[in-house]
Amino acid sequence: METTPIIVFENVGVSFGHEKIYDRLSFEVRRGEFVCILGPSGCGKSTSLRMIGGLLDISAGRITVDGRAPRDAWPEIAFVFQSPRLVPWRTALDNVMLGSELRFGASEAKRRKTRALELLELVGLSGDAGKYPSMLSGGERQRVAIARALAVDPKIVLMDEPFSALDPNMRARMRVEMERIWSETGKTVVFVTHDIEEALQLSDCTVVLSNKPTRVLEVVELKTPRPRAAAGRDLDTYRQKLVRLFQSLEQPAPPKDIVA
Repeated sequence: METTPIIVFENVGVSFGHEKIYDRLSFEVRRGEFVCILGPSGCGKSTSLRMIGGLLDISAGRITVDGRAPRDAWPEIAFVFQSPRLVPWRTALDNVMLGSELRFGASEAKRRKTRALELLELVGLSGDAGKYPSMLSGGERQRVAIARALAVDPKIVLMDEPFSALDPNMRARMRVEMERIWSETGKTVVFVTHDIEEALQLSDCTVVLSNKPTRVLEVVELKTPRPRAAAGRDLDTYRQKLVRLFQSLEQPAPPKDIVA
């Protein structure tokens, strides 16, 4: 893995109206790294992805993506959302090709058909290319969405709690699949989650965010070898650290001095 950062947040401030969302938010993501953004509900985890993708402006500080402003770097980026957002009248294969069609045009998408089939094989759906979304399970639909994101050959894949709507068993299976897909593609992945176990299994490092106004509470680097699905006790030290960080966010603020 390269040590050069591909995404840099430098003292980023964001406000919506009179509400301050980010307070000098700073962190880096290295090329080829799997980074989880972990934090309490409402702290602005998904907001960070939208800013990386150039969809939201910042109020202060600086963000660079592959050495450029986010709006200039969008061709290097693909999104995977909480919902697969598949087109119901298109087959799995046609849904994978849709990203290329929208970004590069229909003729280029047709030229990439072989690659789309390879990506369906990568996500374990080579036998389901002709099926429509209604014929696929929730986990299978999300794997089609992952293949669609990879079909545009991005440098960076932004994933916004992509497994949150799945049942616990399917969610565990999808973590294993995602770890495998990432290791085979070498893409840089930024993955938003509020699930400590998800971050422990998937991330090279976890950026823990505070309550609003949001700052980086700590960046926790995980050195446990992969695959981590059965790592169990090897992850206990990291697990306890993340739990303590979350518990610190639940402590009530000390009362202010009362001046008589």
